[in-house]
Amino acid sequence: MKHKSANNLSEVNFWLQRLSKTSLRAIHIMGIVGAGGGIIVGADKQLWINYWIAAMVTGCLLLAWEVVRDWRWLIQLKGVLTLVKVAMLALFIPFAEFKTEIFLFIILLSVVVSHGPAGLRHYSVVHRKKIDTKKEIKG
Repeated sequence: MKHKSANNLSEVNFWLQRLSKTSLRAIHIMGIVGAGGGIIVGADKQLWINYWIAAMVTGCLLLAWEVVRDWRWLIQLKGVLTLVKVAMLALFIPFAEFKTEIFLFIILLSVVVSHGPAGLRHYSVVHRKKIDTKKEIKG
């Protein structure tokens, strides 16, 4: 009998998904660090643009992963705050002189979203209470 994980995936599928998501997240963090460093020190855009592109592409893929896995992610605080972070990135255009401050605030928000208690991250802004969604593949 084939072993099943808590998500009812075969063990091979579970590990493929876990390693894929972990790899995406690792590239995302490397992109954030590279672009963020360039933004914070005011380096020439050509020095950090590839990191920015990597961060944006992997961020979009991770966001899509969550929505496809369970649409309720969009109404949980972790999804809502992720969308707020994306909207804040758009502020780089009209408020370019505040890029560093906006970027640092996005980083702080990211820590709250990623490492906050489950009751906070899974809080539904629609239902006004914590809601559970499908078991997620941690990465």
